[in-house]
Amino acid sequence: MVPDRILVEGFERNMQLIRDRTEGLTHAESLVQTPYRVNCLNWTLGHILHARGPVLDLLGVPRVVPAAETERYGRDSEPVVEDGPGVLRMEDLLDRLEETQARITDALEGVDEAALAVITDKGDGTRAPLGELIHYRLFHDTFHTAHTDILRQVALAGRREA
Repeated sequence: MVPDRILVEGFERNMQLIRDRTEGLTHAESLVQTPYRVNCLNWTLGHILHARGPVLDLLGVPRVVPAAETERYGRDSEPVVEDGPGVLRMEDLLDRLEETQARITDALEGVDEAALAVITDKGDGTRAPLGELIHYRLFHDTFHTAHTDILRQVALAGRREA
């Protein structure tokens, strides 16, 4: 079983990396596209926020943002290539990620090993221990957080060209 402390530290580490990788960037820079079929920094941040909603659901904590408000950032959604319907400002995404982080940390610090072992519905008709479900969500969070390093460089490339 994954101890709650590992989960807390994992989500907190990801949030710190997001802070570091977005420092000094503008909303417009978060929309800069790569020359490859990869989403921009704005989409990636929105996707992480969107995917943290189910973590809060699993922990029995209210979401920071209703799922409908981040649907633009759901799995297999169209790339964000400019401001438009459903595209959130980078600053708003970061503020909401911070609030989501605080709620995840608070909730996980109140969860004991027995609670993490409780068999929980995965939402697809199958079941697994709560700790495993949250651990998978942490993996997903980390996967996309890693993208922010490259996407920062893409966003900054426009500055170097100007």
